[in-house]
Amino acid sequence: MSKQVRAIHPVYNFLPTEIDGFDSLAELALDLRSSWNHATDEVWRRLDSELWEMTQNPWVVLQTVSREQIEHVLDDAEFRKTIDALISVRRQTAEQPAWFQQSYPSSPLTCAAYFSMEFMLSEALPIYSGGLGNVAGDQLKAASDLGVPMVAVGLLYQQGYFRQTIDKNGTQQALYPYNDPGQLPITPLREAGGEWLRLNIDLPGYSVWLRAWQAQVGRVKLYLLDSNDAANFPEHRGITSELYGGGPELRLKQELILGIGGWRLLTALGIQPEVCHLNEGHAAFAVLERARCFMQETGQPFEIALAVTQAGNLFTTHTAVAAGFDRFAPNLIVQYLSGYAQKGLGISADELLALGRKNPRDASESFNMAYLAIHGSGAVNGVSRLHGKVSRRIFEPLFPNWPEDDVPIGHVTNGVHMPSWDSASADELWTQACGKNRWLGTNETLASEIRGVSDEQLWRLRIDATHTLVDYARKRLSRQLAASGSSPNEVEAAKHLFDPNSLTLGFARRFATYKRPNLLLHDPARLIQLLTNPERPVQLIIAGKAHPADKAGQDLIRQWIDFTRDPIARHHVIFLSDYDMLLTEQLVQGVDVWINTPRRPWEASGTSGMKILVNGGINLSELDGWWAEAYTPEVGWAIGDGQEHDDESTWDKVEADQLYDLLEQEVIPEFYERDDHEIPSKWLSRMRASMSQLTPRFSAVRTVREYTEQHYLRAAAAYHERVAYNGAMGTSIVNWKHSLREKWGSLKFGNLSVQSTESEHLFEVQVDLDGLDPSFVRVELYADASNADEVNPDTAFRQAMTRVESPNDGSLDDGSPSQATGWASYRGSVNATRPTTDFTPRIVPTHVGVAVPLELGLICWQR
Repeated sequence: MSKQVRAIHPVYNFLPTEIDGFDSLAELALDLRSSWNHATDEVWRRLDSELWEMTQNPWVVLQTVSREQIEHVLDDAEFRKTIDALISVRRQTAEQPAWFQQSYPSSPLTCAAYFSMEFMLSEALPIYSGGLGNVAGDQLKAASDLGVPMVAVGLLYQQGYFRQTIDKNGTQQALYPYNDPGQLPITPLREAGGEWLRLNIDLPGYSVWLRAWQAQVGRVKLYLLDSNDAANFPEHRGITSELYGGGPELRLKQELILGIGGWRLLTALGIQPEVCHLNEGHAAFAVLERARCFMQETGQPFEIALAVTQAGNLFTTHTAVAAGFDRFAPNLIVQYLSGYAQKGLGISADELLALGRKNPRDASESFNMAYLAIHGSGAVNGVSRLHGKVSRRIFEPLFPNWPEDDVPIGHVTNGVHMPSWDSASADELWTQACGKNRWLGTNETLASEIRGVSDEQLWRLRIDATHTLVDYARKRLSRQLAASGSSPNEVEAAKHLFDPNSLTLGFARRFATYKRPNLLLHDPARLIQLLTNPERPVQLIIAGKAHPADKAGQDLIRQWIDFTRDPIARHHVIFLSDYDMLLTEQLVQGVDVWINTPRRPWEASGTSGMKILVNGGINLSELDGWWAEAYTPEVGWAIGDGQEHDDESTWDKVEADQLYDLLEQEVIPEFYERDDHEIPSKWLSRMRASMSQLTPRFSAVRTVREYTEQHYLRAAAAYHERVAYNGAMGTSIVNWKHSLREKWGSLKFGNLSVQSTESEHLFEVQVDLDGLDPSFVRVELYADASNADEVNPDTAFRQAMTRVESPNDGSLDDGSPSQATGWASYRGSVNATRPTTDFTPRIVPTHVGVAVPLELGLICWQR
């Protein structure tokens, strides 16, 4: 049961709470469900249409408008009726059984705690940078829609991620506007007596006070910690100042607050999650604090506490290169965590450092947060099928002597929250075809239902979307140019750029070299020729930020700015600055083709291209991330050959040529090829295939269902089993590990014999376990996937061998000197479809409910 703690408003006392009906407005304004369910939009537009259009922040609108305006609209009987109906629907939605309650009425899962460094929920709450926050925010929204019992934990940044401007020289400038908590749709968490809920965390030589806030995301509560407490020294108030800013020491402090402080906050609230979902390794310290809390409750030592609690921890990695993980110098970890390790966990600093290292004995090796997350979790996953494979390769050194196929990292491919990204016109079309509850369940019928939409309806959707985008781009660009000091003539010209009837391409991303945002600029002359064909004109919208410390990324932005200033190109290409959630919405709703050009396999998943699916846009992308599993010729276009290439410059030219060829020979002609009714039927066929086949597949609804069914439910059941009887199963697991480690070096294979027939191979091998309990291990035949059958081409072969007890305590009938007491024979047969040389016996640990090799990486091969 959760503790009696309230999230109350107002933050300040000047709000007109005495006005009848104001509390209902505040309840609606503080629920971020309005960011994807737009039923309340007219309410805020009625209060102040201009401010609403500029901010999309109901809480700002409600605080900014006058008392008289609030009283005026609430005096309108029809308006009050609308408010009452919205409140009623909100409360009914929160209480009625959803997919989870209907599907799992007796579930072991009562709460999953989702930890993330950033959350992209609404432009009204700017605590995000990009893809990681996008995934986190969309999954919270989908969890709310599906009724998955979830809370989330993050940080409240005083400045958030930087805001971008482009100066006269085409150079990116970073701005850091202050996030006034009173202007954000959040409320302070207060104790039952009214005291603000605050936590105190010890850092070396001082302590830091953390304030707690709450954001309401439909059914899901997001708890946010910040260090901007008046009781802290000025330096410490700025720990949560900025997302991904500062140096390693500031990052470490933030991650200590997120992981350790975040778990303590849940404890203070009386929330006891079965599942702790780490969205990337930033929050990995939560696994330590969770174990510490179990130690405190039960008196068990750290080793047993970790064995118990890790069953309920899930780690999702989003990084496609080993260099992308947060690493900290050993002396920094010792400085900040040695006291916590010794006093809180009862282990030495060296033992703590070992949890974040590949080689525990290497004192010079840095502390890797992803390694800590892996060592403390019961399951690990990547965010696309290809990324799962890449992650197995990256983390293979953590599992020495295990084949890459056995590295215990699966995948759950990302999806996006479709109601957050669809346009009003797209929402109406999908509602007519599939019903208003289409994103609240299994999506099983969506593909067939959306295929029934006529060409005329689909084309009208695209015409309206492009007109809306062009209007928005003109306004935004003109404001952008005026702010940068451009001439009045340039500002005025921007208001007339682009043609809503032309093919519109979009490219928007974080500007980093591996994303190759300038692949389209590989041959500027060819690009200009492609854009300026008078019979088939093309227009291109570019957007994106480069990290303030990434000079190479900033140079790529400057190249695009220079290109847009070309007298010919400027009529066909624009760069929109300050890429944020509002701009993303407009782009994904309006572009005809979304271009993505990362260098394979560095795009772990990518989600921007998924957002256009619901709006009828089509993808043209590198075969990387999600597109590597989504692409078929009828749903879009692809560049690359599905392989990795070392010669980057040479291959960049090859793929740039592929990109130009596709645009010139397929994309542009298909868009402009019209029938007698001026409808591009081939284009609409591709558009329909993309919408019907891909939208349900790459929806966050599907993603969250997979997390729930493949991970949360299993983790909750495993956690309940391990925590029972004061962690008795954890004690058993630890004893099992000790026995195996003690004996493992003395395990031996003896003779191996094979008898073959036309249909099968029969293997028999002698094994000496040196007195180890045979139930502690599994002897099996293994064959890698390189020669696998056509049915399972990517799956390695693993088959348990059967122990054959002999009447002579395991000695064999031939009585040979090598077969002394202690040896046993193991047999196994396999189909004769592969040569016997493909198969190798091996010994691996086994224990009911234990994930091997994740929890114990021992392995012994027959040589």
